[in-house]
Amino acid sequence: MSDAPVSRPVALVTGASAGIGVELARLLAPDHDLILTARRTDALQTLAAILSQQHGTKCHVFPADLADPAAPKALFDTIRAAGLTVDVLVNNAGFGDLGPFAKADLAKLQRVLQVNVTALTELTGLFLPEMVARNRGRILNVGSIAGFQPGPMMAVYYASKAYVNSFSEALHSELRGTGVSVSVLCPGPVATEFAAAAGIRPEGAFSAGQAMAARPVAEAGIRAMRSGKRLVLPGWRNKLLVFAERFVPRGLTIRAVKWMLSKRL
Repeated sequence: MSDAPVSRPVALVTGASAGIGVELARLLAPDHDLILTARRTDALQTLAAILSQQHGTKCHVFPADLADPAAPKALFDTIRAAGLTVDVLVNNAGFGDLGPFAKADLAKLQRVLQVNVTALTELTGLFLPEMVARNRGRILNVGSIAGFQPGPMMAVYYASKAYVNSFSEALHSELRGTGVSVSVLCPGPVATEFAAAAGIRPEGAFSAGQAMAARPVAEAGIRAMRSGKRLVLPGWRNKLLVFAERFVPRGLTIRAVKWMLSKRL
């Protein structure tokens, strides 16, 4: 009988230094080795040490700023050079910016699009062909309920998440029968650093009492990914909101979103 250790599948988690990304990594750690990436090296190394001690997880820390157009390919090349095969890709990294588009910092909005749309698409395109060739793999993209309607005052962020939602659902259909699945996790407001980074005051939906905790959001995403589910809306409020939009005139929905976001400036 061989005493060689059984290799575990490897999961790559982007945006793994905080919020939902940390919880996704924690949930994957018991039965996956991990590649953790984000900008903050110290936070990644701290998480890697904790997961290694708790679960015996082999954690590879590869810091990257996905706002840099060269970062996705450089990350892919680093992973290949390390001899690692990615079985699970979690595209979690993302951020937004609150305010009228006419007054926006266009350089920041370009970074939003680079991280939320371009990097997510490129990483998927780089790792997916190998998954299809092996007839196995899982991809979890973090979209948002923001992607189900336009978002005046956060026009670029809402549009970026509409892309993520649509792209993910389309790939789910394309890949049927290949052994590879794509799932999209669509949370509403979550108690993370997102609001502060976007310049949103922590009130109303983003207050501690109303925003969902990151852990149950991550749990919903992992369950969906493992079952090959196309889309998941964590939390009954988010399910109800998306369902109700089918019966509300679109113009009214847009005005309501604008009113809500304007109050957060």
